[in-house]
Amino acid sequence: MMPLSLDDVIARLQDLPSLPAVVMELLTSIDQEDVDISVLARKVSHDQALTAKTLRLANSSTYGLQVKVTTIQQAITFLGFETTRNLITAAAVTGCFSAGQCAGFDNKAFWRHSIATAACARVLARHMRFNQDYAFTTGLLHDIGRLVLVSTYPQRYADVLAWRGEHDCELIKAERAVLGIDHVMVGVALGERWNFSDTMLRGIAWHHEPERAGAGFLATIIHVANAVVHALDVAGEDNELVPPVSPVAWSALGLSEEAYLHVFRETELQFDEISVVLMS
Repeated sequence: MMPLSLDDVIARLQDLPSLPAVVMELLTSIDQEDVDISVLARKVSHDQALTAKTLRLANSSTYGLQVKVTTIQQAITFLGFETTRNLITAAAVTGCFSAGQCAGFDNKAFWRHSIATAACARVLARHMRFNQDYAFTTGLLHDIGRLVLVSTYPQRYADVLAWRGEHDCELIKAERAVLGIDHVMVGVALGERWNFSDTMLRGIAWHHEPERAGAGFLATIIHVANAVVHALDVAGEDNELVPPVSPVAWSALGLSEEAYLHVFRETELQFDEISVVLMS
């Protein structure tokens, strides 16, 4: 069977479900200083399902608001534009891809792992005084390329899953062996199409290799969060393997055993609440 090329996959990206136009506008606005927030809030409010999910997430104990927000504009007022934008993106993306096309692929387990990684990355980022919103959204989307491959090449990805089962290895190794490309490459291509920031793109691109020059600190956070979530088995994935942790990344965080125990506990608590909202 011929290996896939990245060009093959990129050509198929236009066949994927697209994010709501207002979410694309929000992603494009990341580095703009003259954004009319009230106009964007009004546009989001026209999508009732997206608004409801975003507000449920904003009102979760994860964000610690002392008041209940009932509009997107209020969420922006109390949480800030950046946090609200990332919650809207999370709400939109988790409802974007259809399930059940690929034999052996557990869509719910995929999102459980992604949400848990997002929660863990956010906790780690707070400990490291790094931008928690970038960490949360990148953690949520770090494996998004896998969904692209499942959606566009379901039969071939079923072969990937079978190969992994036979060889008892990480999925990324099976992807490269069967397809000739991997979910990281595809995730970056989708991120470019969806106007992700350079910081997020690097976090996705290098979360398996955070020690690479220029990978950026976000890749380190996502790398460790991904490993922690696998180790805790928060997502309840079948045949779960804990990926090797880069000593460079582990040392870069420099957290104590007590700090990690706190990270573990908080990840599990946040995962439970966030997953109820995003998977409903």
